[in-house]
Amino acid sequence: MAQDPKLKEIMTSLDDDKIDMLAATSVLQQRATDIRSQHVNWQSYLQSQMISQEDYKFIVAFDTTDNSQREHLLKSDKLQCAKTFLNLLGHVSKDQTLQYILVLVDDMIQEDRTRVELFHEYATKNKESVWGPFLNLLNRQDGFITNMTSRIIAKIACWAQTPMERSDLHFYLTWLKDQLKMQYDELKAIYDIRGDFSKGEPLELYTEVSFSIDDQRGETELSNNEYIQSVARCLQMMLRIDDYRFAFVSVDGISTLLSVLSGRVNFQVQYQLIFCLWVLTFNPLLAEKMNKFNVIPILADILSDSVKEKVTRIILAVFRNLIEKPEDGQVSKEHCIAMVQCKVLKQLAILEQRKFDDEDVSADVLFLTEKLQSSVQDLSSFDEYATEVKSGRLEWSPVHKSKFWRENAQRLNEKNFELLRILIHLLETSKDPLVLSVASFDIGEYVRHYPRGKHVIEQLGGKQLVMQLLAHEDPNVRYEALLAVQKLMVHNWEYLGRQLEKDHSDAKPGNMSISGKA
Repeated sequence: MAQDPKLKEIMTSLDDDKIDMLAATSVLQQRATDIRSQHVNWQSYLQSQMISQEDYKFIVAFDTTDNSQREHLLKSDKLQCAKTFLNLLGHVSKDQTLQYILVLVDDMIQEDRTRVELFHEYATKNKESVWGPFLNLLNRQDGFITNMTSRIIAKIACWAQTPMERSDLHFYLTWLKDQLKMQYDELKAIYDIRGDFSKGEPLELYTEVSFSIDDQRGETELSNNEYIQSVARCLQMMLRIDDYRFAFVSVDGISTLLSVLSGRVNFQVQYQLIFCLWVLTFNPLLAEKMNKFNVIPILADILSDSVKEKVTRIILAVFRNLIEKPEDGQVSKEHCIAMVQCKVLKQLAILEQRKFDDEDVSADVLFLTEKLQSSVQDLSSFDEYATEVKSGRLEWSPVHKSKFWRENAQRLNEKNFELLRILIHLLETSKDPLVLSVASFDIGEYVRHYPRGKHVIEQLGGKQLVMQLLAHEDPNVRYEALLAVQKLMVHNWEYLGRQLEKDHSDAKPGNMSISGKA
């Protein structure tokens, strides 16, 4: 499974145990600690014939605090280990026991990551799926069971020599994506009820770094949204593997990451999700396509608000990859222009004045500053306009002037009217009065300076959208829409005027007799 050399170097320099220690205060880890102290009466499962004698014998011997005994057991009967755990996960139904079994499995593979191969060896020998018993548990209602299972799946998928099969991989990545979105939506709903989200406060309640839980809300209500960092952690692991990155993109994963990042999540979740974007950009093809999802404007906004060095560092690393990794130089140039458009240079100037503990941050600031300043020098007005339109963040910048439109109106026909289609899409979807005003103005200027443009706008559905804005609540939007409608209609008036004049002329007796003589 391919991994970028630089990324691999960075990741292997980190001790996984230390990484887990960072999450030691998480809900998942705290629950796991509590569960380890519990005891399961395996004898009762044997007596009720819920487990076999063979599985009973193994699990009783394995379920001990004696590490040397477990190690000997794994070496002497490793396939029985995988068989027993898979059997137990497939046949035990009690939540408390399942939780205990999952902690045993996670601890076992955390101690020695090569142990994930036990499950693959057993599955291959018996022609079974290693993933079935685990994936089935993702449908359980208990939050600890689903998220600890997810954690184990990620470790097996990333640490084993055999990659996860395509159908199972898509199922798992879709589950992670849906969990991320669902938990964020639930957090947002809680804040909307309290009225805090509209104030711009970060969503920290009920996430794994915040334990100020309202006593009036029961544990069952929290079970679906207390594990958002655990979900993000699994994605961080999975997306280090290049083979898994395209699968994640195919399930619309990037859009989900950016949708959550567009909200006011706490800095730890910000860091984890931006880390996911960072590892995705190590693939040149994905780095080239990334800004089609508006990643630069969203990260630029977070950068301007960020007070945490780790968040700043990871954003700068993403920006650097978006310039360095694409093999198409034009795409790198467009990314530079997009960053300039999103006021990243201003943020870089501020960061230059700060002292960072990490030398890589200062190096990235210098690199980005040089690249962006260089791109500004080579920037044509049309490049600037195209970048602004593609960012979806229209404003009254210098390119929205008559001189620009006289020289460039016809260029909006390029690439199958790409920029016009974006403008019309903004008219249809944007809620920002400024964007709607500027887009309406641009549509009007296009048809004013390109007479055939009226037909194009009608064909693309722009005329109807502009006319709908005549009833918009914002007076500036109504004003620009009215001017645009006048420009769209004026060609009809001129044509109608010429037709009336021609008809009137043809109707004169003298003209008719001359025509007859001819």
